[in-house]
Amino acid sequence: MSVGNQSTYHGAIQDMKPEDGRRRVVIQKVAPEIDAGRYPIKRTVGETVKVEADIFADGHDAIMCQLLFRRADTSSAWSRLPMQPLGNDRWQADFLVPEMGIYEYSLEGWVDDFVTWQVDLAKRVDAGQDVEVNLKTGAALIAEAAARATGNDANQLKRWSESLVSSQKIARRIELALSDDLRDGVGRVPDRIHATRYERDLQVIVDRMRGGYGAWYELFPRSTSDDPARHGTFEDVKARLPELAEMGFDVLYLPPIHPIGTTHRKGPNNDPSPKPDALGSPWAIGSQAGGHMAINPKLGSLTSFKALIKAADQHGMEIALDLAFQCSPDHPYVTEHPEWFRTRPDGTIQYAENPPKKYEDIYPFDFETEAWQSLWEELKRVVLFWVEQGVHIFRVDNPHTKPFVFWEWLIAGVKAEHPDVLFLAEAFTRPKVMYRLAKAGFTQSYTYFAWRNTAWELKAYFEELTQTEVAEFFRPNLWPNTPDILTAYLQTGGRPAFVARLILAATLGGSYGIYGPAFEVMESRNLAPGSEEYLDSEKYQIRVWDRQSAQPMRDLIAMVNQIRRENPALHSDRRLTFHAIDNPQMVCYSRSTRDRSNVVLVVVNLDPYHSHAGWIDLNLQAMGIEPGETYQAHDLLTDSRYAWQGDRAFVQLDPGVVPAHVFRIRRRIRTERDFEYYL
Repeated sequence: MSVGNQSTYHGAIQDMKPEDGRRRVVIQKVAPEIDAGRYPIKRTVGETVKVEADIFADGHDAIMCQLLFRRADTSSAWSRLPMQPLGNDRWQADFLVPEMGIYEYSLEGWVDDFVTWQVDLAKRVDAGQDVEVNLKTGAALIAEAAARATGNDANQLKRWSESLVSSQKIARRIELALSDDLRDGVGRVPDRIHATRYERDLQVIVDRMRGGYGAWYELFPRSTSDDPARHGTFEDVKARLPELAEMGFDVLYLPPIHPIGTTHRKGPNNDPSPKPDALGSPWAIGSQAGGHMAINPKLGSLTSFKALIKAADQHGMEIALDLAFQCSPDHPYVTEHPEWFRTRPDGTIQYAENPPKKYEDIYPFDFETEAWQSLWEELKRVVLFWVEQGVHIFRVDNPHTKPFVFWEWLIAGVKAEHPDVLFLAEAFTRPKVMYRLAKAGFTQSYTYFAWRNTAWELKAYFEELTQTEVAEFFRPNLWPNTPDILTAYLQTGGRPAFVARLILAATLGGSYGIYGPAFEVMESRNLAPGSEEYLDSEKYQIRVWDRQSAQPMRDLIAMVNQIRRENPALHSDRRLTFHAIDNPQMVCYSRSTRDRSNVVLVVVNLDPYHSHAGWIDLNLQAMGIEPGETYQAHDLLTDSRYAWQGDRAFVQLDPGVVPAHVFRIRRRIRTERDFEYYL
């Protein structure tokens, strides 16, 4: 630093107006805190928020600190919890969030004169010093506490204060002065007049359970008729609901259900010159039949769509709707609001492009238009319209191509009226962009999971998602395939690849999904060498799937979803631990509840072609197992049971049979009658 800069710095310090110098406690490095409190963290109903901070003061005086929390949308007083020391001036406490909405939390710390006095008194007593004057000091502190207290507490503190300066033997007075009862009594009415309050109140967005846990199934309604010559309808989708419920899905996600434009309509396999009867892409939204608040007449009516929502609810499922903020050239917005689109020098509207790809059937909105405010309000009106029809989950198409500030405004506005609404970001883009969308309010996000195939890739990626600050605001939704993604692993790995990716997706995170019909029949044909596009993609045509051949995979999916429902350890993204295994073709990890009463251990053979074996080095502490304890590994996929002891276990997996173990770890319990069983 230059001399000039030093002078400026010291001058600024001298000009500062000091705060109350008696506030000696420092609070720093609070966690969780996202970008200095700019963004909230996320939880679901019933979860806890663990808060830590460095809290200390000058000198050697004792300090006390509390965690403060409350509902942000009420006028309720702050609840307070004492924080516990973790060592090295680090403190911790946690609180429960039992309801949807927004919570606030903060911290307070202060020098505790009474505890400081009590510690000092104990040292003097041990040193054999005369403490008569010290007892009088303590009596005064207790009298001050009595003045702050009420009722029986005040009376008791007053009696204790008098006892310290009474004529009782010094030993009895010292015993009282150093007692835990006295410390607890004074501690109930602390002197916080010089307390330091953390400089900002932090927030928690609390979503309903589906925000952090659920199994999603995607299908195209127009392909549900079982007849390639007949366009599927909502009634056809409704007929599939019992089957999806039996498979254990919580959310049925539908691509856009709106009218499809005819201008530059795409044909099968994205053919730009299709036949007249081509159906087009559902994402080319809008025609003479309406736009974003209309329904494709071939699917049905608004009444039949609402009937589908009601039927899904009766089967324990929700309908998630695609939210794609873009238009076909035939959308009513194009003629009614041309100011919402970008115009090229030749006067035509700019269509979507990702060179060399051209999407002439789609017009993006211009979010930098002078009329941006009216555009924003209209798009919010679209969301609220569908919420009013009963849709409370939205899968948002390409949100990373719209401004962050727009999403922050829209999601906050919708959730202010409807806090149960959830938003899934379909943003396969750069990590920082995906994380910024999560901070802006998206409940969940698609991830890079589909392309993480090796053990080290999976470990590195999921430790980032679950064991860093990212876990506080970013909730992954894991999809092994989508209509846009058919990975090389699924193209070439056969049934073992599909089974392995299903089990990984369903057990690595609380939320996962599949592009259902294609996954059930293990569709692996791609459009061209090196492409991740499906051949004969449903995005452009009706597909009739071989439902009979899909039954074996359907049965396995049902089993996996049942395992998820029966094991609370799999109901969130938290408490994921990877266990070392000496074979790089295998990955091992466990998930547990907070109290370790439910522990699931998963081992997956990542090689779809060859059998592999390995020794696992188990982290027993993460599984709640004591060293030397005998426990049972119950494979929930095959019902096989193995008695294990210690932190080493051998596993072998043949991908041609089952490429994974999903173990429920059961501890041995001994009853009063000396009968043993595994819990």
